[in-house]
Amino acid sequence: MSSSSRVWLITGASSGIGFEMARCALEHGDRVVATLRKPSVLDSFASAYSETQLILVKLDVTNPAEIKQAFQRAKEAFGRVDVVLNNAAYGVIGEAEAVSDDLARPMFEVNFWGAVHVSQEAVRFFRDENQPQGGHLLQVSATVGITAYPNTAFYGASKHALEGFSESLIKELPPAWNIKGTIIELGGFATGMTSAIQFAPRHPAYPVTDSIHHKIREVWETRPQDSARLLRASDPAKGVQKIYELTQLDNPPLRMPLGKDSVSFIQQFAAELTKSAEEYASWSDNIAYEVPQE
Repeated sequence: MSSSSRVWLITGASSGIGFEMARCALEHGDRVVATLRKPSVLDSFASAYSETQLILVKLDVTNPAEIKQAFQRAKEAFGRVDVVLNNAAYGVIGEAEAVSDDLARPMFEVNFWGAVHVSQEAVRFFRDENQPQGGHLLQVSATVGITAYPNTAFYGASKHALEGFSESLIKELPPAWNIKGTIIELGGFATGMTSAIQFAPRHPAYPVTDSIHHKIREVWETRPQDSARLLRASDPAKGVQKIYELTQLDNPPLRMPLGKDSVSFIQQFAAELTKSAEEYASWSDNIAYEVPQE
């Protein structure tokens, strides 16, 4: 193990992007703290590595005490943490009117508040525990955190909230701390995430149409194994290699779209927003607040 190898702490490492990122980092000679709610899920995978390369840590990101314990385990095992992949999340699908609080609120606890608490501990650890100071926080968001789609109102809202929090947090960090932050805008990837999607019952007031969004929901519900083909999904193993390359940049971007669909949707969103800003710019010309004269 090279003395220059980095230490990764990955949340949601049981499958998908989290699992592939752990495997990618290990293949590059880095060390990994893979966190997940049920560590036994990765026992077979972990058996191929020594504890000087990989440790599995139980972590439910809705439990702040377990977050702190996970970082402490990382310090005990490897002395520091260089990269945090804040990845744990799941989706709730359904029309905005159809999704109950009982479905939406637990998702926010994971996707937003869990990610917030991991981020706060990551920044504290990078600053106060690492010697020398520094680290890279990778916030795993999604294209729906930039531009929303039908049937993803609450999942998109959780990612929009994470976007706002993350951008503010990253911009607050003094350069002297040597802490970098990047929000990764994932497009569709052929992962096992579809098995973790929760579906609200269809709202009876909304017609079933031939739109792509209804077709995707139908496939997710009835033939999830076909969803990658329908979505023209990207390969997670290839995607995490790009994330790895991102962490090697001296000046990584604030946001990185990943996947052809993500790039296309975000470009379209940016063009439409710019068009509106230009078209209606004059509407703001004469609305300045006039300070009352005393």
